[in-house]
Amino acid sequence: MPSYRIGIAVATTIVLAAAPAAASAQTASAPAVAPRPPACAAQEYRQFDFWLGEWDVRDGSGKLLGQNRITRMHKDCVLFENYRAGEFSGSSLNVYDADRKVWHQTWVDSGGGLLVIEGGFRDGKMILAGETVDAAKGGSTVDNRITWQPLPDGRVRQLWETSTDKGATWTTTFDGYYAKQK
Repeated sequence: MPSYRIGIAVATTIVLAAAPAAASAQTASAPAVAPRPPACAAQEYRQFDFWLGEWDVRDGSGKLLGQNRITRMHKDCVLFENYRAGEFSGSSLNVYDADRKVWHQTWVDSGGGLLVIEGGFRDGKMILAGETVDAAKGGSTVDNRITWQPLPDGRVRQLWETSTDKGATWTTTFDGYYAKQK
């Protein structure tokens, strides 16, 4: 029995010692493969980068509404938003869906809110839209349209509009101006 164990140990040592030589022989004869670009290297993934940063969010009169921090994550494929305003907070995940060629945002917040919107970058603005259900009004639907626009002074305007008549008229729900924190 002891000689059996020694035989296994010797055989294992021989196999392990030969493995690096076999691996390098295979590597040397393998054809060269061009490196693949990073998963999210296409320019469409950079369309929302103007929103990256740490921001003070103010209304049109300059009143501070909250702070927002937008960062990249998951190998730069996703923008993560973390918004806070007093006791209220919310977060969103934003990603370019290359298969469907649309931007997608899922927003959740401390009030139990959920908003799912999609769209794209047009005319220098990111415009995402989607439908929600208004349970307080018997389950009627509300159309949501949010536009992020980089301004010449380095700020970003976020305009959220809603419609209850299928887009015939729009009401401003939120109009915020993002200024980089110093």
